[in-house]
Amino acid sequence: MRILFVTATRIGDAVLSTGLLDHLLRAHPGARVTVACGPVAEGIFARMPQREDTIVLAKRRFSLHWLMLWSRVAGRRWDLVVDLRGSALSWLVWTRRRAVMRGGRRPGHKLLQLAAVLGLKPAPRPVAWFGPADDARAAALLPPGEGPLIALGPSANWAGKVWPAERFVALFQALTGPGGRLEGARPVVLAGPGATEAALAAPVLQALPGAIDAVGRLELPEAAALLARCALFIGNDSGLMHLSAAAGVPTLGLFGPTPAGEYAPVGPRARAVLARGLPGKAPMAALSVEAALEAAIALLDTPPAGAWDEVAAATGAATGAGAGAGAGAGA
Repeated sequence: MRILFVTATRIGDAVLSTGLLDHLLRAHPGARVTVACGPVAEGIFARMPQREDTIVLAKRRFSLHWLMLWSRVAGRRWDLVVDLRGSALSWLVWTRRRAVMRGGRRPGHKLLQLAAVLGLKPAPRPVAWFGPADDARAAALLPPGEGPLIALGPSANWAGKVWPAERFVALFQALTGPGGRLEGARPVVLAGPGATEAALAAPVLQALPGAIDAVGRLELPEAAALLARCALFIGNDSGLMHLSAAAGVPTLGLFGPTPAGEYAPVGPRARAVLARGLPGKAPMAALSVEAALEAAIALLDTPPAGAWDEVAAATGAATGAGAGAGAGAGA
């Protein structure tokens, strides 16, 4: 069986789509899968089992990237084409079956929208693929034999989604100081490559001298391996947040002017905490350290959620949370 899977350009959306791929791999153990995705999301699929090829879909003028993709896949016969971009491509190649996501924005969590493409319920949980070499690279960054690790993700692809650096520091200190829920834990600061990401992470690194600096140093599978070693992740609404939740790490996503009801992290132990104000409209400055601390402790004290429970909780994250901490376990 040969499957063509056309997915997102952004890391977060690509991570959410891994649940569908994982379902297809389990349903068709001998399938060979070709993934088409954006350049920054390529690493999400680098260690995926049964991957035959990855086609990087770099945007070109006049939508010529779609013509390039068609030229790469039109000569093959596919058993299934899954198109999460809602393009015309899936109708222009030979396939026994096609599943195409409708265009336009719709209400509800993104994971539920993706699951509907294949008619799946409950929605399959996102996964994070990494291998022994990635785990070894992650281990090389960490000091041996120390206590728990808290991963901090202070960057995002839009300044409006960034929680103030001093609040990351204050929250970490509240969790790890005497009597804290993770007393004695060490910080790991992660962010992507580039000067912008480094600048967002720099104040946190400077304020926490013992922090492990993983900013711009890891490929996505290596970052997943490092996250899997952590006791907690706290970060802005970002691809790194979704990768952490997919890796099974207790993940606290910080939300302000983006819709948690659509993009809250989903995993066995994940939760969104919302800034005070209108959900999806409030500024990040309206999210207090106290609200985030309460949500982090509740997350750590909550047992892992079942697949449907976690997505249902994520869907409800934007309601009942506009005044502070958001949603139950699995949000």
